[in-house]
Amino acid sequence: MHPIERLRHVARAQGAGPALLVREAAGALAGFGDDPPGLVTACRRLVDRHPDVGPMWWLAAKVLGGGDPVSAARAAAEELEDDTTGAVLARALPVEGTVAVLGWPEIAGGVVLELLSRAQAGLGPAVAEASLLLIEASALGPTGFAAEPGARAAAAVARHAEVPTWVVAGAGRVLPARLWDALVDRLDCASEPWEAPAEVVPLDLADQVVGPDGMQLPSDAVRRADCPVAPELLRLPNEPA
Repeated sequence: MHPIERLRHVARAQGAGPALLVREAAGALAGFGDDPPGLVTACRRLVDRHPDVGPMWWLAAKVLGGGDPVSAARAAAEELEDDTTGAVLARALPVEGTVAVLGWPEIAGGVVLELLSRAQAGLGPAVAEASLLLIEASALGPTGFAAEPGARAAAAVARHAEVPTWVVAGAGRVLPARLWDALVDRLDCASEPWEAPAEVVPLDLADQVVGPDGMQLPSDAVRRADCPVAPELLRLPNEPA
C-alpha cells in the first residue's frame, strides 16, 4: 500500500486501541522518510484526527525530532509492542476486593478479563462500593490525564468514597508539558463538550499511575515523558502558520 493510502486508512480508523492504531501509524510514517514536508503534514494530520491518543503525539514527536524518521518510527512501534504495563497491573492488583473499571480499555480490559471474578464495570454505585477504581489514560501530562467520557465523574466519586484510583498509562502515553497542552487545546476545539473524544481529569484525582516501570505517584509518573517537543505539532488545526 502506498504511504499516502496507508496514512488515510490510519487517519480514518475508529475504535482501534491506541497501541494498535499507533503501530499502524508508525508503518505509514516510515514511508515518508525521504519526504520531510510530507512527513510533517502526515504527523499533523494524525494528531489532528486522533487528538486524544497520547501515543500518536509521542510517535509523531519522536519521528519529527529524530535524525532518522524511519528508525524512530520502527523503534516506537517496537516499544509499544513490548509494553509491559499489563503485566505490571496484573501483579499489582489486590488479591481480594472488587475492581471497578471504566469501559473496556485496551490494557486494563485484558487484565480484568483474566480476573473477571474480581471486577465489575460501571459508574456511580459501582465505584462507591468498589475496593479500587481503574481508569486507563489515553494520555497523561503534568496537570491531568485524558480518558473516556465519564472518567472525571468516576474519579470524583471514588475520591469522595475514599476508593483509591489507579490510572493505567502504558508506553507512549506520558507527554511533556507543551505537547500535553497542545493535546488539551485540540480537545477544547470540540464545538460542544460532549462531542470531544475524551475528557481531561485533574491529576490530583489519581492516587497511583501504573506504567511499564511499575507503580508510581502521579508526580513521579509525569517525569516518564521521553519524547521531544516537536514545534510542528503545537499549532492548532486551521491556525495560520
